[in-house]
Amino acid sequence: MKTAAPCYYHLDVEVSPERVGQVRRILAAHLRLWDLQTLVEPVCGAAELLLKAIDRHARDKSTSIEMWWNGQHLITAVGENDSELRPDQDLRGCLRRIAAMSDGWGCCATATGSKVIWFSQRARAGGRVPLVPVAPEPRLREVLQVPRETRAAVLSGCVRETDGVLEDAR
Repeated sequence: MKTAAPCYYHLDVEVSPERVGQVRRILAAHLRLWDLQTLVEPVCGAAELLLKAIDRHARDKSTSIEMWWNGQHLITAVGENDSELRPDQDLRGCLRRIAAMSDGWGCCATATGSKVIWFSQRARAGGRVPLVPVAPEPRLREVLQVPRETRAAVLSGCVRETDGVLEDAR
């Protein structure tokens, strides 16, 4: 099961085509650090879509990216500072793809006129490395022979066997 320790990461970036790949690698490294390898592709893919759309449509390229891990969900938020950017028109195709890739998403405006687009991914139980059966340790190389035809009295030492005849040992 995934670790339940909450984690947070914040990154401010000036979006450009070459920075998009760098940001993807940075986010992927943090997800691996948090033991969330299964979320690398959907989270980094969605963040990359948003950053490319912001690079294409926004005038102000300064962007903030935040990730929160609460033990069950990873929430990623991308905040842009361009008050002219309209997510319902400029980012419509990007938001459709994010909605298809994530468990939940949303967009909200701030008091300054910028927008925050967020999406969440649930960590699936058992989505990590499959369990491999391990041989028991230490291995017993010699097998002890269990006496099958000897009576319990012989095993306890009360009776001894001499030439196939049982005698009282007392």
